[in-house]
Amino acid sequence: MVAIGAHDRGGEPLAVARATGSEVIQFFLGDPQGWDPPVFPGGDADKLRAALSEASLEVYIHAPYGINVASANNRIRIPSRKLLSQQLAAAAAVGARGLIVHGGYITGGVDENEGYANWRKAVERIERPIPLLIENTAGGDHAMARGLPALQRLWDAIGDLPEGDGTGPVGFCLDTCHAYASGEDLAGIVDRVKAVTGRIDLVHCNNSRDEFGSGRDRHAAIESGTIDPEVLLDVVRAAAAPVVSETPDPGADITWLRDHL
Repeated sequence: MVAIGAHDRGGEPLAVARATGSEVIQFFLGDPQGWDPPVFPGGDADKLRAALSEASLEVYIHAPYGINVASANNRIRIPSRKLLSQQLAAAAAVGARGLIVHGGYITGGVDENEGYANWRKAVERIERPIPLLIENTAGGDHAMARGLPALQRLWDAIGDLPEGDGTGPVGFCLDTCHAYASGEDLAGIVDRVKAVTGRIDLVHCNNSRDEFGSGRDRHAAIESGTIDPEVLLDVVRAAAAPVVSETPDPGADITWLRDHL
């Protein structure tokens, strides 16, 4: 059985983990929409790390949504690199197994190759004390990680960069809602993703409120969305990676997954 847990949005990861029966917990280190340096729930990284360890929780940190290292705009790209570096260091300080970040995008009129080149520069220059997990995205024009063709171009740009000796790998977080909304058939998606990235480190098991290919990132409970729940189970089984529920009632979905896997 894979480890399953919840995403905490309110800055109380231990309380959410207890309330939902989580074995995995994902949370932000600060305002997910902000650009301030990371802050730790409770205010002390060492105490938080000890408490998370005592609770036997696998920890993942989600980076702020605004980070966009692909951007051609210096006023976005440079602060994004700085904040991503800070988030990686802070996530390592609390014992996280990885930091999840969205693939970002470029604006219209900019060659997409520039976005992928900027990703390579970021990965080359930013220290990675823990794995950096790039998450696929649901929509947006010129997105760097929307759909398998874009993902292939991203990994062509960064997939050969070294790891080891204190440098964590660049890994992948598969969001089922995002993949479905981007127009990717979930049947067999694990094999197709691994053919590109070589790995899936984490699964965000979310149903979708919207139809296939909608481009909309709106999560739904496992049994109430437009994705067949059995297909979600197939993805989780095939990936054999830790699972995080980012749905309105993660406790119910965690129980459902355990009952059906």
